[in-house]
Amino acid sequence: MLRLTTFLLASVLVASSCAQQQGTAQSAPDITPSTPMARPGPPPAGATASELEITGDQLRAHNLMADAVDYYGAALKKGGDGAVLHNKIGIAQLNSMQLERARREFEQSIKVKGDYADAYNNLGATWYSKALPRNPHGTVNERDIRRAIQYYERAINLNDDSASFHSNLGTAYFVRKEYDKANVEYQRALELDPEVFERRSKVGSQLLVMTQEDRARFNYYLARLYAHQGNFDLALKCLRKAMEDGYKKIDDVYSDANFASLRKDPRFTELMTARPTAIPQ
Repeated sequence: MLRLTTFLLASVLVASSCAQQQGTAQSAPDITPSTPMARPGPPPAGATASELEITGDQLRAHNLMADAVDYYGAALKKGGDGAVLHNKIGIAQLNSMQLERARREFEQSIKVKGDYADAYNNLGATWYSKALPRNPHGTVNERDIRRAIQYYERAINLNDDSASFHSNLGTAYFVRKEYDKANVEYQRALELDPEVFERRSKVGSQLLVMTQEDRARFNYYLARLYAHQGNFDLALKCLRKAMEDGYKKIDDVYSDANFASLRKDPRFTELMTARPTAIPQ
């Protein structure tokens, strides 16, 4: 029996190994915490909505989600942008796996601004997270994953130029084993942002549950996309991981046109000659 493996998947600005990609939430400043942040006191009564929101962003970047929610809530009371703030509260709740609370916040964000693509994407991420099994013997909830896909598609209809939206939709298709559709979305994501799968997320996370066999396929597909794009370093990295996960059709690299240029790279020959042994999970 194949063992299910759970991966943390980042969203928007993603970074990780080939088997740990893409994900959810959107729209936050690019904050890189350099030192731990002390928990603050209650939101200052004299602070402006903008100041409270900025502090909320900083707290969320330091993974102080409950405090971030308090500051975003205070910003709302001070007249801050309702759509943006409800969306950010939802992101914090989603990161805390408070899925029902997150769903309500994203729905409220959309109620305030009906064409807010970020909130639709994040609502899709919430349904995606709800769809996933909570134990290795569970199965993906088909109804919830379909809802996730619908919201991701709505986000893309509003903003087709977001790599993270396409990557999220691709992941939902991948979970349903609709690999061709997933491949199309991953290709579009890479066209929009060649580093979409290699950035460290500052804003959210998602879970993807895979068998080792599916993970091997996932890495092979990414290797093919990277090779076609000319990013040989990442293509080779993903090929290695696909072999380590026991991808059964690895010899397709010799006939697949996407690997034509990569096959001329001496590192490809070296990797395929070495044939890394599959690592049992």
